[in-house]
Amino acid sequence: MKQENKKLKIYLIAGEPSGDALGSRLMRALRKKTNGNVEFLGLGGDSMEAEGLTPLFDISDLAIMGLAEVIPSIPKVLRRIKQTVADIIKQQPDIVITIDSWSFASRVQKKLRKLATNIPQVHYVAPQVWAWKKKRAKTMYKYVDHLLTLLPQEPKYFTPYHLETTFVGHPVIESGIFTGSAEDFRKKFNISAEKRIISLLPGSRHNEVARLFTDFIATAKLLKQEDENFVFVVPTVKTVSKRVKEMAAKSELEVIVVEKECDRHDAFIASEVAIAASGTVALELAIANIPHIVAYKVSPTSAFLARRLLKIQFVNLSNIMLGREIVPELLQERCVPQNIKHYIDKLLHKDELYDTQMEGFQEVREVLGMGEQTPSENASDVILKIINETKKEA
Repeated sequence: MKQENKKLKIYLIAGEPSGDALGSRLMRALRKKTNGNVEFLGLGGDSMEAEGLTPLFDISDLAIMGLAEVIPSIPKVLRRIKQTVADIIKQQPDIVITIDSWSFASRVQKKLRKLATNIPQVHYVAPQVWAWKKKRAKTMYKYVDHLLTLLPQEPKYFTPYHLETTFVGHPVIESGIFTGSAEDFRKKFNISAEKRIISLLPGSRHNEVARLFTDFIATAKLLKQEDENFVFVVPTVKTVSKRVKEMAAKSELEVIVVEKECDRHDAFIASEVAIAASGTVALELAIANIPHIVAYKVSPTSAFLARRLLKIQFVNLSNIMLGREIVPELLQERCVPQNIKHYIDKLLHKDELYDTQMEGFQEVREVLGMGEQTPSENASDVILKIINETKKEA
């Protein structure tokens, strides 16, 4: 697609690690599509920084999860929203793309719309309106010009309400998980062949780690009592790595903490099983054929509200896509070490649950599909088309 000599100025806003991963792949795809004729501004984490973005501020300020947990952080978040909007007005980009984190992104988009900037506004990753707040689908068109979705069933929730929506594919299929090497991981961290590796994935937000990691460590200790050959690895991200390392050090259990993306992917492939917080990481495990369970809990207040607001049977994406439970979901009161160990034992012994997961993961890969282009390249095509159309109209 031919571009003007002047570099495109694209403002990206990714408030969490999952959005940071999406943003970095999108940046690579846009750079490829424009032959490098592009400049990136905005917010992101380590992955986007590695692609050349200098973030406006540290996104760990926004790494909050849970309806009740958000309240104490509201003043800081409001300041960050104001700061972000002011920077967009100052920079005057060709387009603004918010990525995931709709609670933060929507407030930025709404303020921009009120200012009538005429800058095209796009959101990447549909809010889960099929899970809760279905009314949100009716109003999003007021704040964004286009929505890019990861799952094929999502556009139907938005297009009836005047919002241009395009399914571009789930970027998990372009993650580096497929390049992971168990052999490289064992060699790098001096793990002998008889050792059995289990990944512990307590989330990428501070309150997730605080609530989940203690139970994950307690489960690890129960497993270790039965087999001294177990080795536990915690692939984590910058936003919570300090907390993870501190909690691991206090556990009196040998735990290997890795942060680099290549080490994370190697750890996944090397793992016999995994214990994961719900989220994109669980989908990544599914497409890589790593047996796993999902364990998750929030504060009692958040759980009370969620049970009344959520309209879905499952929280895990693999289960949602297939309409049945292939990955056990141990939520709230069920998220305890004894329960977690019970299901991990089933997977380690390769019983019926293991077979169910292997068959289900194949279906998940088929649903996500592999097209001629990557999801990020599909998203780039839509974004560049919007920019070109906006310039023609100007």
